Amino acid sequence: MTLSDEALGFLERCIWPSVLTHSERDVVFSEVREQIYQQGRFVCQRNEIPTGWIGVIDGFLRVQATASDGDLVMFTGVTSGGWVGEGSLLKIEPRRYEIVATRDTKTLHLPRATFLRLLDTSIPFNRFILNHLNERLSQFIGTMMFDRLLEPTARVARCIASLFNPTLYPNMVPALRISQEELAWMVGLSRPRVNQALKSLQEHNLIKLGYSSITVVDLGGLTQFE
Repeated sequence: MTLSDEALGFLERCIWPSVLTHSERDVVFSEVREQIYQQGRFVCQRNEIPTGWIGVIDGFLRVQATASDGDLVMFTGVTSGGWVGEGSLLKIEPRRYEIVATRDTKTLHLPRATFLRLLDTSIPFNRFILNHLNERLSQFIGTMMFDRLLEPTARVARCIASLFNPTLYPNMVPALRISQEELAWMVGLSRPRVNQALKSLQEHNLIKLGYSSITVVDLGGLTQFE
């Protein structure tokens, strides 16, 4: 399958292909596939067996779970430049979460067989995945800490900052396309409370609000906000 120029450029900007040998890269580039998901479509369903590692060329993915009563819990978002699903590929069991395209989203899918083959044969790729998993674990531990220790505005600040983790989301631009409803799902607050927190963060000159977008002005300030 021939990749588009946009997909090739995306892979060139990603960190992990740069640690592979030329022959490994050639194989990877021939085996990945592009996919476009319209807003609201499921990229992965809960309880399915994972088939690949998912990279976001452009758009935004929600990693979530839906309760039996319809309530939604959003664990994290995956922005342009990020990859998701590596943990699920390491164990053969049904996926415990869903991945949904919040807006029209272009993705790349690295097949499970290719992913596992790289783990078996490439030490640099192994090191990258270990570091990636460690950052993902730190992200979720941080989220638990923020939920228990910080007041709502600080929780929103840390949530926004977490989406700019340079390991999980390299090459991020300052403008983040995310709605207040999505942030509310991520931090477990009401939309009005998130709106109040965002206005406060803007007054502190940490962010600039736009239509369904947030431009980060001071990432360090968001990370340390209490």
